Amino acid sequence: MVEETCKEEVVLIDLYDSGCHKNKSLNKDKALQHIRTITQKHYGANIPFTYFMVYQDPIYKDNKSDKHSDIPEMDLDSLKNGFKIVKDTSLAAILYTIKQEIDTLDISTALIILPQQKKLEMDIYLDQLFTAMYTFTLEYFTIQHCKENTIQRCGTEPEKNELSDEDAKEHARRNIKSYLQSLPSLKGELVILKSQKIPEDIFLHGFTTRCGGVSSIPTLSSLNLFCSPKRRDPKGVVAENFRRLGKAAGFDPQTYVPVKVDHAENVWIMGKPEPPCYDGIVTNHKGVTIAAPGADCIPILFCDPVRRACGAAHSGWKGTLLGVSMATVNAMISEYGSDVKDILVVLGPSVGPCCFTLVQEEAKAFHEIDPQCVRQPEIPKPYVDIRRATRILLERGGILPENIQDDTILDKSKNVTLCTSCHPDTFFSHVRDGNNFGTQICFISIK
Repeated sequence: MVEETCKEEVVLIDLYDSGCHKNKSLNKDKALQHIRTITQKHYGANIPFTYFMVYQDPIYKDNKSDKHSDIPEMDLDSLKNGFKIVKDTSLAAILYTIKQEIDTLDISTALIILPQQKKLEMDIYLDQLFTAMYTFTLEYFTIQHCKENTIQRCGTEPEKNELSDEDAKEHARRNIKSYLQSLPSLKGELVILKSQKIPEDIFLHGFTTRCGGVSSIPTLSSLNLFCSPKRRDPKGVVAENFRRLGKAAGFDPQTYVPVKVDHAENVWIMGKPEPPCYDGIVTNHKGVTIAAPGADCIPILFCDPVRRACGAAHSGWKGTLLGVSMATVNAMISEYGSDVKDILVVLGPSVGPCCFTLVQEEAKAFHEIDPQCVRQPEIPKPYVDIRRATRILLERGGILPENIQDDTILDKSKNVTLCTSCHPDTFFSHVRDGNNFGTQICFISIK
């Protein structure tokens, strides 16, 4: 009887290195019998669209008539909802290809049928190439390899069927990294915006754009730098984006320390106990790259060339009202002895008053900072200028007006505070793209 609780939208059958796609032994027939039993248990005769994951020998990779990588002889006519054979030399490539297809169809649940020996490896693949948005049901079959039927793939060592648990997981990790590193950059070359306000002989810094990464989902393409269980861009892809960013910018991704966003005003002084959440971070240590994200919220960089200290902050509309920018400045003053007149502040790409609205009650708080922070205050959702509010609060706190770089800069060719919503080819934007949005960052370190 079919289990009524199973609602998988697709089926993935892992024949990648089980040997049953080439081996003509009795083991193949047993494996196929297990697969048929599993699919019948879940679906009866109504099996969803099915992907067969099959190893492709490199020698046949460009040969469309490759007969050596055919799937086993199954009753394919029974797959009335369709099937597809996905072949490659890399299991990471196969799974990522399937991921891209089901992402396009907005599919997020799947049944995976695989050899019992592949469980630990598959756990790594799913962890690195998918997120918590996806739900997988795993069913296993067992293959007994016979010595006389051992298969040696062209150009490789004989297949090793008894890897230790750690070796199996490490093999999967290496395979994922190697595959993702081989992918071409999307949306052109990686672009980093820099401010002439920050002295390059003392600080390494930048504001990222959405260009030059490998994230493939349209609203996350391509240099998305944040992985969330609520979005479809996985850990492995974001890690590869960071690797490419670090190489282009000149920092080691292993030294990267971002804020833990809470949309509040807490600041962590590196070297002291780390709070659970904070939207600002300051340091005077070399060899560490601190950062803050932004996808409409303002990513802000701070530096003191005299005391050689720096900071980064994430300032959304709530954090702006709570004073996260001055909280970051005050942390540099109290901890490193910075003079407020020496501190330079650069506001990065963020949503402008042209595109950002709040309900009247929330906009009222910005109107109280300065009436010019709110446009059309009489309408239900007035337009709000969180950048102007940030500048005003910084100036009130003692930062010199000429030490603040924002969208008021006269030379527009040097403007790094562009509207994220108005520039879809350059920046991610929550306001524009909805909940499955990508994230750019600001980063800074002391040379």
